[in-house]
Amino acid sequence: MNFQEGEVLLVDKPYGWTSFDVVNKIRWNLKQALKIKKIKVGHAGTLDPLATGLLLICTGKETKNVEAYMADEKTYTGTFLLGKTTQSYDLETEYNQTYDIKHITPEMINQVSVSFLGEQTQTAPAYSAKQINGKRAYLFARAGKEVIIKAHQITISKFNVSSDNFPEVAFEISCSKGTYIRSIAQEFGKRLQSGATLISLRRIKSGQFNIEDSSSVDEWIKQINLSVQQAP
Repeated sequence: MNFQEGEVLLVDKPYGWTSFDVVNKIRWNLKQALKIKKIKVGHAGTLDPLATGLLLICTGKETKNVEAYMADEKTYTGTFLLGKTTQSYDLETEYNQTYDIKHITPEMINQVSVSFLGEQTQTAPAYSAKQINGKRAYLFARAGKEVIIKAHQITISKFNVSSDNFPEVAFEISCSKGTYIRSIAQEFGKRLQSGATLISLRRIKSGQFNIEDSSSVDEWIKQINLSVQQAP
């Protein structure tokens, strides 16, 4: 592999890591292995620290294609917990409210998932990496400051759900760039006249790339060192 010229590395991002953590780790190991001071490394599509799964890491000239990769449709799997909410819409913050779920049926859950299909507007969570006046929205939210975020257009092409483990709802969703699954969770609860929190999230597909073809950060570090050693 020619990392300096340009490669796309399919990384299975671990739980608790930021996307930038992965970029920094890969960049540092590339510089060490190649014995160079600089190399362009970037990622195509942020994954929250509490999410896992497919993260595209671009090196060299492939960093010019980051925007194109980011524009591709993404597919996620995960779980909503019905009847509870948090400020961040996920497990970054504590549960702050409990709602009745006795009235919710499997039929209602299926109907609500169908209601999300197609084009719609969505507002990013206050606890998100959305840029507000040059700063990440979550910096304002964590400081207890009010954040005004403009709604944006998204498209959902697939939304399959299973309520076999009620009050947990397992899902698979395919959506356009800029879709916040946490906001989907929050709205999902509202449409059920209840509440919901995103408790797990995994990206399994990004455009033409699949999670099955990805490797862990440690595996990529081994591959980087091996490639450099075997280079003529």
